[in-house]
Amino acid sequence: MGSAGSPDSGQAPAQLVLFTDYGWQDPYVGQVKTVMAAEAPGVAVIDLLHAVPDFNAHAGAQLLAALAPAFPVGSVFFCVVDPGVGAARDALVVEADGRWFVGPDNGLLSIVAARARQHRSWHIHWRPEGMSDSFHGRDLFAPIAAWIAAGKFPSDKLKLISEPNIQFDAADLPRILYIDHYGNAWTGIRGGLADAASRLEVKGKTLPWRRVFAEAGKGELFWYQNSAGLIEIAANRANAAAFLGLKVGDLVKLSSTSHGSVH
Repeated sequence: MGSAGSPDSGQAPAQLVLFTDYGWQDPYVGQVKTVMAAEAPGVAVIDLLHAVPDFNAHAGAQLLAALAPAFPVGSVFFCVVDPGVGAARDALVVEADGRWFVGPDNGLLSIVAARARQHRSWHIHWRPEGMSDSFHGRDLFAPIAAWIAAGKFPSDKLKLISEPNIQFDAADLPRILYIDHYGNAWTGIRGGLADAASRLEVKGKTLPWRRVFAEAGKGELFWYQNSAGLIEIAANRANAAAFLGLKVGDLVKLSSTSHGSVH
């Protein structure tokens, strides 16, 4: 058991979950996993996403808040979208509704914290000997996440704080957050704000709702609520992003009969 503010149980959580903009073509993911294997042997490591839009902590924060609730309580998320690495930004541990998040204090962890029923935050004051100026993911965040996952909360390396320094607005974001390899474009609007009569406007086009791809005609553009609970722009057996010329950050407008407009 650690000091005040540490977890209530020393039991290891189910898994380490990796959420980054590292991509797969470079050595960064493998280097992080090597540290985790050494510090938390036997703990499962899940690659959730390594294609968070590059350098975009705001999009990452919205995606993380949408995806994290599907994971078991006790999961530890290693979260790195960190264009300010080596500068003055702080480092964080956040516990939100029983899940743990480790990463930079640049807003990336702020929305999952703000939307939680309860949350706690810690500043990571520890710096390992020989830490790289440019790879805090491997040298700082990976060992902290691994120790938490192994049930060894590093109380001596953390300081309990009231809130993260950088906080994004936790409201829905009417922009494109992510485009998958099919060309489906995820927005930052949660599906609960819409109904079947709602219309989504993007790039001068108004798109209808369809429940699933099979209910749209071949090549038809539409919107639906995806499996992460977000409104997504898609086309049946076609690339919606290419057809509409979409990119991350593009604005969308939802017009809902029951909730008004989100834009």
